[in-house]
Amino acid sequence: MTGHRIFTTSFASVYPHYVAKAEKKGRTRAEVDEIILWLTGYSPEDLAARLEDRTDFETFFTEAPRVNPARSLIKGTVCGVRVEEVEDPLMREIRYLDKLIDELAKGKPMEKILRRG
Repeated sequence: MTGHRIFTTSFASVYPHYVAKAEKKGRTRAEVDEIILWLTGYSPEDLAARLEDRTDFETFFTEAPRVNPARSLIKGTVCGVRVEEVEDPLMREIRYLDKLIDELAKGKPMEKILRRG
C-alpha cells in the first residue's frame, strides 16, 4: 500500500491530541466526540471500541458506518492545504476532521462546526 504514514497510525494515538487542543481552548472531550460521531456515523460505543482496539486511520474512515454528506460543506485550510482540494479521499477525510477540531479550538459554535446553520 502506498500512502501517507498517518493512514497506518492508530486513531487512538492522535485522539488525545484532538482532545488536548480543544480543552486548551476551553472546549470539551464531549464536543470532540460529537464532531467525530457527526463526521463518521459511529455510535459512542463504536468510537470507544475503535479507540480501545487502536484502529488505524485508514480502517477508521473506510469502515465508518455513515460518513456525513454535509462534510462536503467543510472548506478552508489546514496546515496550509485547502481541505476541499485534497486529492486523496482518505487524506481529505482526515483533513475534514482536522479542520473541524481547529474550528472547535477557535471557539466556533457547534451548530456552525456541524454545518447546521
